[in-house]
Amino acid sequence: MMRYLTAGESHGPQQTTIIEGLPANMELVKEDINKELKRRQGGYGRGRRMQIEKDQVQIVSGVRHGKTTGAPVALVVENDDFKHWTKIMGAEPLSEEEEKEVKRKISRPRPGHADLNGAIKYGHRDMRNVLERSSARETTARVCAGAVAKKVLKTFGIEVGGQVLEIGGIKADNVTYNDIHDLQERSENSPVRCLDEEAAEQMMKAIDDAKKEGDSIGGVVQTVITGVPIGLGSHVQYDRKLDARIARSVVSINAFKGVEIGIGFDAASMPGSQVHDEITWDKESGYARKTNNLGGFEGGMTNGMPIVVQGVMKPIPTLYKPLQSVDIETKEPFAASIERSDSCAVPAASVVMENVIAFEVASALLETFGADRVEAIAKNLEEHNRWAREF
Repeated sequence: MMRYLTAGESHGPQQTTIIEGLPANMELVKEDINKELKRRQGGYGRGRRMQIEKDQVQIVSGVRHGKTTGAPVALVVENDDFKHWTKIMGAEPLSEEEEKEVKRKISRPRPGHADLNGAIKYGHRDMRNVLERSSARETTARVCAGAVAKKVLKTFGIEVGGQVLEIGGIKADNVTYNDIHDLQERSENSPVRCLDEEAAEQMMKAIDDAKKEGDSIGGVVQTVITGVPIGLGSHVQYDRKLDARIARSVVSINAFKGVEIGIGFDAASMPGSQVHDEITWDKESGYARKTNNLGGFEGGMTNGMPIVVQGVMKPIPTLYKPLQSVDIETKEPFAASIERSDSCAVPAASVVMENVIAFEVASALLETFGADRVEAIAKNLEEHNRWAREF
């Protein structure tokens, strides 16, 4: 079983990712991960934090001479901004003099954040203990895990791409593409990761308008994975259904409030004859579907069609435009505001969603075909695909 843990605070010294269950003998270098980290920091609408942090990974365990060893892989991304926060975020106790220099505790929760709920849950009168960990900065560590997962998938011919479908109510119309490589290239060349160039221009204007007004806007992003074999996941228990695991991982991303598989909620207003995907077979390719309305899943398992997932991101709650809240010490109302924030992080969130979904699919792949050695997995996968074609 492949799994990962992350650790680190927004203004702490580093973001740490530990991945367990990777096969041995898989090629992995830091450039594989840095590429995804750079993608996460890009996109129209990003704030000044991206000018401070230039994320670069250090592989500190589990890889030797460019190949995985089968041991846990440990990844570290240093926070360049930590030098300004050493007293505030340091692990060591402060002297009385140092405490006087440190900013006062945070007692004013921001609407839409984890501040108040987390403070109540863990008993923190200083809500910095909550907001530092609940920050979207943690997605840096998750993208590290996803980048490694993408390498697993690519090793076995599985590709991941994504695009932005909507920002601030502006929907892209022309979102078709020739193949996964076309999707990857065109999305990467767009400032908002949108294939519809006309809609992309309107999206950028909407982001600019939101920024001028001190507001923020959300949107809808899509992830597509091709080359997936039949049978990842399982129908036999709720927690082994791969589409359910993907849905959980998507809504666990900061600010994500919804997920769709395939046509998703549109299926509610359509007759079954127009929803379900008819089955075909030929000697060369084996089983396939005429359409892909169900997004590559039936019964919690992959059916060999591309995996297609949409995620809904709410507007970022950190605003220049003040919203009302209550100070937990005085119980007096105040207008919450912030000095530094993104007006829109939807393009970056598209990258994050690609990576969290990639990890779930890679984990299911290794569960199904063994996880000790790359060579053994390749042999098992080849035998399975032959079996599935001839079944």
